[in-house]
Amino acid sequence: MAACGSSHDGNAPEAADAPRSAAPGPSVAGPPTAAPTDGAQSGTSKAPGAFGADAEPGATGPKVPSAELTPATGTFTKKEKEYLTDRVPKGMDPAAVLQTGQETCDKLDFLVKADRRIAVGSLVTGEVPDAAPAVAHLCAGHQDLVDEAALGYADGAHTGKELRPGTYRSVSPTTACTWRTEGAGGKVLDQGSSASGQPVRITLPAATRTFTSTGCYAWLPEGDKS
Repeated sequence: MAACGSSHDGNAPEAADAPRSAAPGPSVAGPPTAAPTDGAQSGTSKAPGAFGADAEPGATGPKVPSAELTPATGTFTKKEKEYLTDRVPKGMDPAAVLQTGQETCDKLDFLVKADRRIAVGSLVTGEVPDAAPAVAHLCAGHQDLVDEAALGYADGAHTGKELRPGTYRSVSPTTACTWRTEGAGGKVLDQGSSASGQPVRITLPAATRTFTSTGCYAWLPEGDKS
């Protein structure tokens, strides 16, 4: 397989005359669908570096040493090699692992053009997996999306230190979007629902101890760049 030279990275390849393959096209047909309304989604916000960690190639087992990360033909750029370091399991073609990262960048390219808030929401919910390392090394222009996603909340229950007081707006909610905030001792501070499917604004006061939502997909802070 020829080496994958990402169209998102302007770094020159380590060998100037090495052949480069074309970057794969977007692999999504449209924005992500709204989150399930049965509370099945994870209730934990993911910080930068954690998005899609469960889907990271070669999460366990021996890895191909950095010095041996070479494609069947051509070469990798410096950034591509950085992305592949400690990510390629023994026996796997590193070009295949690189393609996964490039497809993540392609998905973000597509989503951000369609709806920037949906793009950030897809990172909050983990619908675009393993995004942080791919963005860091292959499409750094999307780093702002990763940074903003770290401040959002997916459907589920959120408690303790992950709660940040402020005003939030729902992203792509369903007509069954419901939310609830509780303070000390389970005291209800606010709760509501929306049957319109339109974005909703809510406030998490400093006294919030638990924030729960279902069918709202994701919440992003008001005042973000979306």
